[in-house]
Amino acid sequence: VVTRDDVEESLKAVFQFVKDKEQLLQDLRSQIEETKKKISEKQRERDYWLDYKNVGSKIHAERISSLEKDIAQVKYELERTEEYYREALKVVKEENQKLFDRHMKLLSEEALKNAVGYLDKNCRREIEENEWLKEEVKIYRKEESDLKASVKLLEEENTSLVAKLIDIKLHHLRV
Repeated sequence: VVTRDDVEESLKAVFQFVKDKEQLLQDLRSQIEETKKKISEKQRERDYWLDYKNVGSKIHAERISSLEKDIAQVKYELERTEEYYREALKVVKEENQKLFDRHMKLLSEEALKNAVGYLDKNCRREIEENEWLKEEVKIYRKEESDLKASVKLLEEENTSLVAKLIDIKLHHLRV
């Protein structure tokens, strides 16, 4: 038997899971910032050596080549990181959908059990009036739409953040 407390606990667990994922996303953002700083530093160093090379110095040609390899390695790591974030976002979306579906199933089961529990002489009259059931349905539909909207906003925010990250990385690489 699933009680309202069980459902509330399940909701709390879902919200805690979402908060944990948000913290993970924040950690990933800080890692991205560190990577951006590394890329920027390597880019400045590369630009310096390219200028030096263009003025006629052949002494540091190997160093320039090495820095270009470093930049290529950083680009490769960026692509791998980008793919990782894409996969992480996909997994988070799937987990959110699974949790949402599970929660809706629990709410449906609880509503059914509540309705069956009231089937006696008094409840038959209530069923004929069915105001109680209409109110329960309204409450569950509102909760469902609120949860869907919340999940959609989180997914849009995650997608937006990943897209911004990719755009920024590409912009830095082009520079």
